[in-house]
Amino acid sequence: MTKRRAEAFRAALRSLLREVRADAGLSQDALAKRMGRPQSFVSKYETGARQLDIVELFEVCVACGLTLSKFVARLERADQG
Repeated sequence: MTKRRAEAFRAALRSLLREVRADAGLSQDALAKRMGRPQSFVSKYETGARQLDIVELFEVCVACGLTLSKFVARLERADQG
């Protein structure tokens, strides 16, 4: 993967993370509380200041009422479009 493509993919990931949270009707603070994390945790991964590992991504999905497999499918569609 080229550096340009990787950055575009990361941007799509950040956008989808914000979209999933919004679709769940959650503010950053509300999502963070569901996860037992500070609001800054959500803010940092949504802005790209922090990267999520797979376990943290799973936690975000659960807190938003979404399966990890559905999240990945949406990410793949976003990457193709």
